[in-house]
Amino acid sequence: MLFRRIYNDRLAQAGYLLACQRSREAIIVDPVRDPEPYLSAARQEGVRITMVTETHIHADFLSGARALADATGARLMLSGEGSGVASYDRASFPNARWLADGETIELGELRLDVLHTPGHTPEHLSFVVTDRATTVAPMGLLSGDFLFVGDVGRPDLLERAAGVAGSMTSAAHELHASLRRLASLPDFVQLWPGHGAGSACGKALGAVPQSTLGFERLANWALHEQREDAFVARVLAGQPEPPAYFGRMKRLNATGASPMPVVPARTGTELTEALRRGALVVDVRPAAAFAVAHVPRSLNVPLGKSFLTWAGSVVPPERDIVLVADPHLRADAQAAARELALIGIDRTLGVLAPATVVELDAGVSSLPIVPAASLGAEARADQLVLDVRNRSEWNEGHVPGAVHIPLPELAARVEELRAHSDRPIAVHCQGGSRSAVAASVLQAAGFADVSNVEGGYGAWKRAGHRPSMDS
Repeated sequence: MLFRRIYNDRLAQAGYLLACQRSREAIIVDPVRDPEPYLSAARQEGVRITMVTETHIHADFLSGARALADATGARLMLSGEGSGVASYDRASFPNARWLADGETIELGELRLDVLHTPGHTPEHLSFVVTDRATTVAPMGLLSGDFLFVGDVGRPDLLERAAGVAGSMTSAAHELHASLRRLASLPDFVQLWPGHGAGSACGKALGAVPQSTLGFERLANWALHEQREDAFVARVLAGQPEPPAYFGRMKRLNATGASPMPVVPARTGTELTEALRRGALVVDVRPAAAFAVAHVPRSLNVPLGKSFLTWAGSVVPPERDIVLVADPHLRADAQAAARELALIGIDRTLGVLAPATVVELDAGVSSLPIVPAASLGAEARADQLVLDVRNRSEWNEGHVPGAVHIPLPELAARVEELRAHSDRPIAVHCQGGSRSAVAASVLQAAGFADVSNVEGGYGAWKRAGHRPSMDS
């Protein structure tokens, strides 16, 4: 058997290529919208992609399953489990094979047994992989977002991201039952999950790329907890706010995402003209550089591992976008422009240097940085403190009198702050990164007196202040 893990660092997402070495047939599991990594892997291995599948309807990126199957002539195979909004729109996939629990996929000597593992989503499938060229015993488990290294998939997304009220508790019970189904698999079975550390699809994912069921039975809390009610309470506790774009991804993937867009190269003149016509500036420089000087009403989403997570929550997909990056980061910014299409932000026009944008005579803004110690009793009486941390962080303690709007919700709830638009607003998170993004959202929305709190809540506590624990 040939095996390739194809990993996207910004999404913390793993897709897989598996192939029979005798027949040279390959199957791709959980591809993202960009087909090139999978086509390249197939070329390098000298195999033909004859099947494409995915474990579930993804929420954190646009699926490339249908487009990849169309491009290669491969058979598309999708979960036939689930119902209603928790299932694929079958009319959108007229040539798909609909998989059910207990079915088998065969490619030469390679066999994948379909295991229905609901909990993260109702339609979720896992695949038990056997290489019959060597043994009839199972070799690995492609677990998607069901079971991770050190954790399990969160069961709250259907309710909190897709709006299916009351579904998270029943999903948590289903997740507990799905885990029990693994009892018959040997300890030596390898675990090949769909995400690594940094993904918003779980709370505490491990950083190693794979594990074994035996090790997870020793180390993973979810396989330790046998009591169903205790498991349900623990898996639902402290789940962070899902990024704002997750619901949109679920809807688009259920009906089949369009292929990766081809973005033509544009000249600097074309990009500056787009800015004059109202394109949005997304400044991808570090927060410190943005704070010193930036184009008025631009958004700051620094490049890094959280770039797509933050961008998906604050960048409107219906706007034309021009990225601003320092010249030495131009290649990274151009890659980021392409990666935005992985989460459905398709109207990124190109990248400009800060000096080029300033030459448009739009003026220059700055973002004041205030010390964390200034929040509290010594703060200005009219100052509004805005906390953009997750609810679980807020519940563990917060600045007395602060207003709480988690970053993933801020763009949709910014009008709630209009009544305070004449007040200075100090924005903080835990350490200062998310609050820099949030402060740029407020500035872009027209709030005049906005500052970012240096060091965030952690620095505020270290300064000796006493947090409030009220809800």
